Amino acid sequence: MLSEEEKEELKAELVQLEDEITTLRQVLSAKERHLVEIKQKLGMNLMNELKQNFSKSWHDMQTTTAYKKTHETLSHAGQKATAAFSNVGTAISKKFGDMSYSIRHSISMPAMRNSPTFKSFEERVETTVTSLKTKVGGTNPNGGSFEEVLSSTAHASAQSLAGGSRRTKEEELQC
Repeated sequence: MLSEEEKEELKAELVQLEDEITTLRQVLSAKERHLVEIKQKLGMNLMNELKQNFSKSWHDMQTTTAYKKTHETLSHAGQKATAAFSNVGTAISKKFGDMSYSIRHSISMPAMRNSPTFKSFEERVETTVTSLKTKVGGTNPNGGSFEEVLSSTAHASAQSLAGGSRRTKEEELQC
């Protein structure tokens, strides 16, 4: 337990400390204002300070061992990734080149025309052409081979070119 006299001394010391803290805050505030005035006169502002602090922090970080190791590892990984992408790109380009060469030179080859894929495609085209001819009102609803359909189409195109635009009303209605 504290005596009344000790309590009074502590209260007085408390008031004195609070007064000193208030005074120190006022002095600190005045010094901060003075600092701002000097910086303004020197042309220094908050943005410049931030830039300087950032530059210093960036430099400090770059000099750390962890950053150097990470930079080296990522750089090495980037080089390997670049090489891998280059190889993939080269392979794809070569494959497309081979494919275009293969397609150009194999279309005329009988082996391609006899392949199951080509036969399937040819059958689908014949079915589609037959269906269209039937719907449009062609003369041969049974269709015919792919060659016959192409031949008849070419013959019809030649006639329309040779005959100009001489169509009868009946032909125009059929189309």
